[in-house]
Amino acid sequence: MTDLREITFAETDLDALKDAEGRVAVFVNGAGQLGRGARRLNRLTRGAVERAVAGEAFAKASQGDVVTLAFPVGMAADAVDIIKLERRADVAEARKAGAIVARLAGSSAVTVLGETLTRLPELVLGLALRGYGFTARRSDKGKPLAPARILCGKPDETEAACKAALAVAEGVFFTRDLVNEPANVLTTTEFATRLEGLRDLGVEVEVLEEDKLAELGMGALLCVGQGSVSPSKVVVMRWKGAEGDPLALVGKGVVFDTGGISLKPAGGMEDMTMDMGGAGVVSGVMKALALRKAPAHVVGLVGLVENMPSGSAVRPGDVVTSMKGDTIEVINTDAEGRLVLADVLWYAQEHVKPAAMVDLATLTGACIIALGHENAAVLSNDDGLADAFLKAAGAEGEGAWRLPMGKAYDDQLKSNIADMKNVGGRPAGTITAAQFLRRFVKDDVPWVHLDIAGVASLKSDSTLAPKGATGWGVMALDRLVRDRFESTETGGA
Repeated sequence: MTDLREITFAETDLDALKDAEGRVAVFVNGAGQLGRGARRLNRLTRGAVERAVAGEAFAKASQGDVVTLAFPVGMAADAVDIIKLERRADVAEARKAGAIVARLAGSSAVTVLGETLTRLPELVLGLALRGYGFTARRSDKGKPLAPARILCGKPDETEAACKAALAVAEGVFFTRDLVNEPANVLTTTEFATRLEGLRDLGVEVEVLEEDKLAELGMGALLCVGQGSVSPSKVVVMRWKGAEGDPLALVGKGVVFDTGGISLKPAGGMEDMTMDMGGAGVVSGVMKALALRKAPAHVVGLVGLVENMPSGSAVRPGDVVTSMKGDTIEVINTDAEGRLVLADVLWYAQEHVKPAAMVDLATLTGACIIALGHENAAVLSNDDGLADAFLKAAGAEGEGAWRLPMGKAYDDQLKSNIADMKNVGGRPAGTITAAQFLRRFVKDDVPWVHLDIAGVASLKSDSTLAPKGATGWGVMALDRLVRDRFESTETGGA
């Protein structure tokens, strides 16, 4: 796994500043007022910091803008980065500032004067998240990241306050690594093996193989992978940090999607290594919960398959029977993710007995057409759970937008020969996909469906991640667990 940058915490002192290697980052508010650490830094640089923030350019600068002093006199550092940031910056601004520090530092060591900031843990989270780089498949792994040192007034308290945030960052990194891996490395078997590694953190992990899936009647899931040499699997991960009925997180894990017999165009097909993004997010959340010892009962379930064309592949026009017992006419083999989720959702309800369910999938191209790469689509049968997720996503700065559901959309799934079709045509494709899944959710189970097709992986850098896998959803779902599903009476995990 890609490791987080090492981050340590210490008291602010002149020697730490004078001898700091790499870069030093300091934060100054819009009024140009220097905190205690900045004043010490100013003395070391013979007034250079004060001169830099006294000019008109700094006054007109926006939050997060940087003035850099290269090779400052009196210091060992290569540069001092003066970042404009208010003492009471909001969460997004603090995380962005941390990401700026990480981007400027690159692989170099960095010392951060953070004593003036009220949201220092958020800045540390941004620093950690933006330090990610996926180099596992390169012969040149690049330079390892040198440590970051946070100088502050109460280092022990600050380190304790940052512990949970850094656990979530590790979960995000786990998700990014999974989503970034090529399909010849992250096969269904390799994916399951990596999830079995979560046992070391106290997660109970069970892998259901194809014979068990057939015994359970998972004909919808199994039909997707029947054209591939990689065996289909379902992995069940249980974090029992509290008693009571669990929250179930269900993820689509199509390790590669050719479209099957309904073959995708060649251009861009290489991106379909990320079609297991939903399962990747579920996996990252489970790791984060275990690392921070969350007092919650959460079960993650992922359906792992590969959708390939071959002589044994499912065909358009075939009819398959789901675990629920409903029959499905497969109109388009490229609408495979909903077939996987249908059986895993039903398994979760029959065997896990959840208090609520959230599923995640890179499910529809229509979602990208509707919402671009800024928001995931949120669809639900329960206003309370949907609102709770939207609140959590908003608090974590992860874009999400709710779309409607209804009978008219459901009618688009009518089949002449089976209980339903797996597609409803081009109109409202994201919604009809959710309506399909809704048929496999019991009426008394609160459920949210998240279509993350546009946000799981990006072609350009975002604020907290380089281009590629984003880890979108790990922070929002961890927040949802904290806000709605944690207990004060812990279990035995």
